[in-house]
Parts: sequence; C-alpha cells; structure tokens
Amino acid sequence: MARPLRTIGEHGIIGDLETAALVARNGTIDYLCWPSLDSPTIFADLLDPEQGGAFEIRPEVDQPRHLQLYVPDTNVLLTRWMGADGSAEVVDVMPQPEARRRAGSEARCLIRRLTVTSGTVRFTMRCAPRFDYAREVPELVATKGGVRFSGRDLSLCLFASVELDRQEGSASALFTLSKGESAWFVLGDDGMSPPDDAAVLAQIAASTQEWRSWLGKTTYRGRWREQVLRSALTLKLLTSARHGSIAAAATFSLPETRGGERNWDYRATWIRDASFTVYAFLRLGFIDEAEHFYRWVGRRIMASDHDNPLRILYALDGTLPGEERALPNLAGYADSRPVRIGNAASKQTQLDIFGDLLDSAYLANKYGPAIPHEGWQHVCGLVEHVIEHWQSPDAGIWEMRSEPRHFLHSRVMCWVALDRAIRLAKKRSLPAPLVAWAEARDAIVDDVWSNFRHPEHGYFVQARGGTALDAALLMLPLVRFVSSTDPVWLKTLDAIGAQLCDDGLVYRYRSDDGLEGREGAFTTCTFWYAECLARAGRLEEAQMILAKGVAYGNDLGLFAEETDPQGLALGNFPQALTHLAFISAAHFLDRKLDPSHRPLWQP
Repeated sequence: MARPLRTIGEHGIIGDLETAALVARNGTIDYLCWPSLDSPTIFADLLDPEQGGAFEIRPEVDQPRHLQLYVPDTNVLLTRWMGADGSAEVVDVMPQPEARRRAGSEARCLIRRLTVTSGTVRFTMRCAPRFDYAREVPELVATKGGVRFSGRDLSLCLFASVELDRQEGSASALFTLSKGESAWFVLGDDGMSPPDDAAVLAQIAASTQEWRSWLGKTTYRGRWREQVLRSALTLKLLTSARHGSIAAAATFSLPETRGGERNWDYRATWIRDASFTVYAFLRLGFIDEAEHFYRWVGRRIMASDHDNPLRILYALDGTLPGEERALPNLAGYADSRPVRIGNAASKQTQLDIFGDLLDSAYLANKYGPAIPHEGWQHVCGLVEHVIEHWQSPDAGIWEMRSEPRHFLHSRVMCWVALDRAIRLAKKRSLPAPLVAWAEARDAIVDDVWSNFRHPEHGYFVQARGGTALDAALLMLPLVRFVSSTDPVWLKTLDAIGAQLCDDGLVYRYRSDDGLEGREGAFTTCTFWYAECLARAGRLEEAQMILAKGVAYGNDLGLFAEETDPQGLALGNFPQALTHLAFISAAHFLDRKLDPSHRPLWQP
C-alpha cells in the first residue's frame, strides 16, 4: 500500500547555516543534503518515498493531531503528536557554528529530542540515510553509543539514548516513554564523540540562545511583525555562514505543477537576489548580513572580466555551478519527472542581473563602507558591458527556454544599472564618464516608452512588439523607473490585475515559455502586486492582497516558490525571493498605514 503523500507545505525547516533539513508534520525528516546545502542528499524521501531515505519517528498514538511550531524567535522546531490517551513532541535542531562553540563542540550534527507530555507512548524510530542522491546504501558498523553509516565518500554517526538495532542500510529502535521522560538521537559527522544528556541539552539551549540573540538585532517594530521576523529567520537559514551567499531555496526539483517537467534546482545563489537580499536585511536592521552578502557579491565582480563575464548564478562557494542533469533513479515528488540537479540557466544571457547587482552595490555603499578603487574599476567595466549590450535580446528574469526576446524588465534593469552607477559615482565622487553614461541611460528610457507599449491600450507589455503582460513589470515602480501614480503605469497595474491576478494569486505570465504544461501562481509576484497597489495609494486593496499572500504560506509562515489554484504549495521550498518580497511589501505598507510616519525629504 502506497504511503500518503507528504505535501510540500506540510514541512518545517531547520538548519545550521551550512545546510538545511525539512521536517514533515508527522515528524519525518524527508529531505537533507550533507554536508552542504548543495551537496548530494542523504534523505530524499520527499522526492522518492520508496528509496530516497528518511529519518522517521512514529509514536503509537491513536489518531493523533499533528502540530508544528517554532520555539519563539528561533529556528528550533517543535513537532507534536496529540492524542486522547497520550501525547508527545520532538525538538529538532541543527546547532549553528556559534552555538556549537558555545556548547563546547565543533562537530556538526542534527539533534532530535523526544519527550512524552501525557500518558505512556511506544515509539518506533528508523534512520535510513541514502547517500549520493539515493544512489548508495551505506554500510552499518556498530560504534560506542551508536552506529556508523559508511559510504564511498561520506560517513555519518548516529548516537542515541536508547538501544539501536541494525538492519541493512538502516538503524531502528523500539522503546516506550512515560509522561516527562525523554529520549534523543544525534546524527552527525564521523568522528564526533558520543554525547550524553547534558551535552544534548546544552546544544539545544545554545542554539536557542544564538537564534534569539541574532533576531534581537532587528529594528523592525511594525505590522505583521511575527511574519516578517519569521521570514528573516528563514532567510538567515538559507545563508552560508562560511561564504556569505544565500541560496534561492533549500531544495531541488520540487515541481511547479504536479506531474510536470518544470522541476529545477534552486540550491545556488542568483545574482538578481543580491539587491533584494541587501535591501531586506538593511530594512530590518541586519547590517552584518547585508555586508557579508555584498562581500560575496563583490568577489564575483572582482573575478569577472571580458573573458569571464559575470554569471547569472553561482554555487554557494562562488564557483561555477554544476551542469544540469537528471537523476533517473528518483521517482520525483508526486511522480514529477525528471528530477534535476544543476541548472542550465547558468549559461543563459540575462541582462537584468547587472541592474540587480549595481542596485545592491549602491545600497551597500549608501549604508556601509565605501567601494574600494579596484572594485569601482570593475563596476565601470560592468557599466560599459551594459552600454554595449542593452539592446540585445535575452532569456529574461524568468529564464525562458524559448528563443531570446527583448524583454521590458531586462531593458529597465539595464537602466537601473546605469542609474545606480551614476548615483554611486556622484555620491562617492568617483571618476566616471558621467555624460556618456547618462546619454545611454536616457536612450533606454526613450526606447522603453516608444517600443514597449500595447498598440491599442497604451500600457507596458512584456516584450518589444508584443501585447502580452508580465508580472515582472511590477518592478518598474519599485526600482523607480516610473512613478507609482503615472497614468500609463496605473493602466499597466490594472491590466496585470485583470489578466494575471486571480483572487490574490498572481501568475508570472500567460505567454509561451518553451516548456510543456502550465505552472502555478508565483508567490513573489503576489507581494510585488501588493506593494505596487500600496505605492499607488490603493491601501485597502493592498492590505487584502497582502493578507491573502500571507495565507498562502504554511502554518509556520514559510512560503514556497508557487501555489496551485487552492493556494497549496508548489515548487522549491522555502523560497528566499518570496520571503524577501513579503518583507518589502510589509515594510512599505506598514509605513503607509502609520499616520505618524514622516519620511525624510531627499533631493
């Protein structure tokens, strides 16, 4: 009998700023890459429930109610089973680097601590990792206090406070606990010492304190504060403490529509996320994260030149990403094939990334240290590249796999690149051919207004010579290309609402993108739409769209990349861009609704 599908949205996320695990509402860890977020999986039951690998804890509770919540102000997850005759809960945590140092242990690990809260409960535990994207079943060897899972290139240890049994490729345990009693399991790097009760509790306490200490730096006190701070904590989970990069999402190949082929790997850093990431962290008061991420971006700029141009996306360590390829051994979530790792979009031309990058550079210099001379020289090279190529077709922000086109969003982001470079040069008195840059910037403005309008209705359109709309146009007022109350823009906003918005679900486009099938609504665009409505002064409508968008998250406040017509999660999960867009919309709308807010005048 096939096991019921654990849906994408029925998960929480934990992590240690190097990798992250998904914990299903029934207590199963069914997704985890090790040792890094972009490493092969050790648990991939979410992508193949028969052979992907999982870490299961099953209490014998009659018809339990499943609940998940985070320990307040942390990424420490609590999963509860509540029954009439017995209840239990498990704390799941992956201590981050500073927490490990505070607790006196450098070993990386995943901790699961069970406690019975009422009655007497019998448990079954089964830990069955499958290395290398479920292509290798590890060998088991007994060790002091636990077992070792050994593979060709990876070994992990599992320790427990209860007796473990060994089967082929898995460790299991049967045990009973009464109210107030606890048991724990620790899965971690080979070579770590067996912990005891005190060590496990110390790691949990240190990680809890470290998350609260980090979140305490926020300056945000506005509306939707709980949801905004959950988004901040989620973004932090997707950052790399070692490199400063941020992953687009924690997962790969979760489908944009069930049974379809739109299954992509998002475990990489997209340059376009730079501006959103820096802006979101700065708005919330997390200056260190913004600067750390910008230093990562700065190294990508410094490494680029004419022969090695800036890439669309990079691996988390800043190297070039792997080739896109399919994993035929995995069945795929809800039989959605192919299961892909790597991303061929890395080889596309996407001109919008230069605007994203230079917008982030401008913001980082506005609120942080000045750009060094050598860095400015590389920025000037990027600007010259934009001047040379802004009239070229590209794949666009949505990474179309059809023929390149002249997309309006790409054209406008080229304008952003020039505009922010000019602003930065003036702000820091940096040497630059400002007249030539300004002429190119103004030429883009003329081109947009002349060639990217609907021939009958006059609103902006997705691509030159076309009539289709694109939700990426919602960025036009957000990057200040056009006034949020300009009549042509308001026509565009109304057209997007009529053609791409369906009860708060906003679709990216309706045009052909070179792929079979359809996709879900794009959650990021819902929040862009809400912010554009607010900027246009339509506050009641903006609040309702924002409220609906928040409801498309799960019970924990986590957003997937897309949603189906019922508002259920689709695509990779959780997605950074959606959380960034929500923070931006909530921050702006909160200020608009605050009668005491008086923005500083700026020339």
